[in-house]
Amino acid sequence: MNRAPDSGGLAAYAAHDLSSRGRRYPEPAPRYRSEYQRDRDRIIHSNAFRRLMYKTQVFVYDEGDLYRTRLTHSLEVAQIARSVAVALRLNEALAETIALAHDLGHTPFGHTGQDALNEAMRDYGGFEHNLQSLRVVDVLEEKYPEFPGLNLTFEAREGILKHCSLANARQLDELGRRFIERHPPGLEAQLANLADEIAYNNHDVDDGLRSGLIKIEQLMEIELFREPYTEVNRRYPDLPPRRLIHETVRRMINRLITDLIEASRANLEAAKPADIEEVRAQSAPLIAFSESVGAQSQALARFLRTQLYYHPKVRRAAEKADKVVKGLFDAYFSQPSLLPNAGDAADDAMARARRVADYIAGMTDRFALREYRRLTGSSVSLSGSA
Repeated sequence: MNRAPDSGGLAAYAAHDLSSRGRRYPEPAPRYRSEYQRDRDRIIHSNAFRRLMYKTQVFVYDEGDLYRTRLTHSLEVAQIARSVAVALRLNEALAETIALAHDLGHTPFGHTGQDALNEAMRDYGGFEHNLQSLRVVDVLEEKYPEFPGLNLTFEAREGILKHCSLANARQLDELGRRFIERHPPGLEAQLANLADEIAYNNHDVDDGLRSGLIKIEQLMEIELFREPYTEVNRRYPDLPPRRLIHETVRRMINRLITDLIEASRANLEAAKPADIEEVRAQSAPLIAFSESVGAQSQALARFLRTQLYYHPKVRRAAEKADKVVKGLFDAYFSQPSLLPNAGDAADDAMARARRVADYIAGMTDRFALREYRRLTGSSVSLSGSA
C-alpha cells in the first residue's frame, strides 16, 4: 500500500484521516503521507509562512537578531504541540499544521498592527487576525491551478480559526457553528491553542529580560518563575546570567507541558470520548491545565501584559506602528490604483476595504515601513523604541 497508514498508535478520539470532514475541493488521497502531513507541507511552502520571518512578535525585527519573530514563535508553538500530541496519542501532523498556521493572518507590527487595521476597518466589517489566517489558507494563497488557497482539511481550518465573532461565525456555515453553539473543536486544535499560550508567555519572559524592560526582581513575584529560578540558583550558584535565565525558562516550559499532559489525560479518561465527534460535543475543552498551574500561567500573562506589552518604550513603538498602518490604509483606500492587481475600479467600498486590509495584513514590518515612506514621503523608525 503506497498511502501512509492512517491511525497507527493514535487514540480513538484523535483526528484520523478516514474520519476527516474533508477538503472544500475534493482531491485524490496522498500516496506517501497522510492528509494532515499534506496540510502541514502546504503551510510550510506558502508565501504567508515565509513572510512571518519579518513580522513582529513583541520587538520589531531590527531591534536585535535574537528576539522572536512571528516565524520563530510559530516554530516554538509547533515543537510544543508535537511533544504533547505524541504523549496524548493525538495526531502529531495535524497539531503541527495548526501551530504553524495559526498566525498566518497576523499583520505587521504585532498586536498593534492588528488593532490599527481593525480600527481602520471599523465601518467595513472589522479585522480579526484569526479569521484572516483562515482567509489566507482558503482564498489568498495562489499556488494551485484547481482551487484557490491551500485547500486544507476541515480539521486544520477548524484549528486555525481559534477565535471568531458571532457575526462572522454566522457566515462560515459548518466551520462557524461551534462558536454559535459554544462547543470546542477537536483535540489537536485545543492543544495548539494552549501550546501558543505556553510559547508566547515563556519566550516573552526571555525576550523581555534580554531587552532590559522587565527585571528579575519583578518576576520574583510570579510563582511560575520564582520557583524554578530559585531552584536553579541554588543548584548552580555560579551559572552565568543568560544560562541561568535559559534554564529557568526551560523549567517553566517543562512544568507547563507536564501539567498539560497529565491534566488533559485525566480529563480524557473521565470523559471517555469515543471519537472526535464526541470531543466536539463536549461543553468545554478537554485539553487543559490543572486549576493551580492554569492560574499560575494566567498570572504570568497578566504580568507580561502590564509590565512588558504596555511598557512605555513598547508603547512608543506601537504608536508609530499605528500611524503607519492607518496611513497605509488611507492611502490605498483613497487610491486603489496603488494596489498591485488593483482589481475592479467599480468595487464597492466594502470590497475595496477588504482588498486593502488583505494587502496590508500580508506585509512584513520592513515592507510596510518602505511603502509608508514611498506613499507619504515620511520615514518612520521603530527601532530604538523598545
